[in-house]
Amino acid sequence: VAGPVTEVPPEIARLQVGGTDLEREEEPKPPPAPPYALIGLNPGAPMTTGKAAAQCGHAAHLLLRARGAWPGLRVRVVEADEWSRTVAEADVVVRDGGFTEVAPGTMTAVARLVV
Repeated sequence: VAGPVTEVPPEIARLQVGGTDLEREEEPKPPPAPPYALIGLNPGAPMTTGKAAAQCGHAAHLLLRARGAWPGLRVRVVEADEWSRTVAEADVVVRDGGFTEVAPGTMTAVARLVV
């Protein structure tokens, strides 16, 4: 339930997304064993960590509804030269409503099931 940040129970507070910038790993971890959900964030739509987390959540939910459950998950910011191919291979796309950080209709994330 929405409420003042100062009144968040301790069990919930530690689940909050921290920081304002989503940093890239220099050495990405290997993907999990298939099947897994692959969520790609749009490199042309800069987002804070919280916004990116929300977009990943939307993508995961849409993928679950479209393809069913999967045991693993990988999230990555797609390289600019890979974005078109990533979109073409996606099972679902997330287009933002434009109420916060990005323009309305911006494709912020895509997801596909890797089998």
